[in-house]
Amino acid sequence: MRRMNIGIVTCLFLSGWFIMPTLVSAQVPRSQTTAKDGPFSMHAEGTFDVKNAPLTADDALAGTAIGRYGLDKQFQGDIEGTSKGEMLGAGNPATGTAGYVAIEQVTGTLHGRTGSFALQHFGTMEDNKFELVVKVVPGSGTGDLLGISGTMTIKIVGGKHSYLFDYSLPSPAK
Repeated sequence: MRRMNIGIVTCLFLSGWFIMPTLVSAQVPRSQTTAKDGPFSMHAEGTFDVKNAPLTADDALAGTAIGRYGLDKQFQGDIEGTSKGEMLGAGNPATGTAGYVAIEQVTGTLHGRTGSFALQHFGTMEDNKFELVVKVVPGSGTGDLLGISGTMTIKIVGGKHSYLFDYSLPSPAK
């Protein structure tokens, strides 16, 4: 029975119950700034579809109350591509307490630049208060996205997922 609660926790995280619309107070207009020989800062936004599926517990998780799920996303908008990842979750949303961590590898184009990068998620719920941090894993960028850094905000309204992604890249070569 405990394992079933974990599945509910992780599914609720992905369905938007965990990620409250109040995380995004306003849409930030797309902007681009450059500093002489400094980072190239951008804002990206769009939507994504996500599928999750329970994964079998490996030896490290066997006998614990930790749920393990595979992630499969399709991004549209300023990010055109896919991601694959894994999520671990625990807790009981019925009591207002839960948490999850995840890492996903995003592959595709970002404002026309081709490559990949990893995103790391850290989400908690305590006393029905929600926090979610999604950051680019340092050193994970490849191709035209080498040196990328940034944070992503996920918003779910009416079952539809969207993202706001503030990121920096090294200045383009002259």
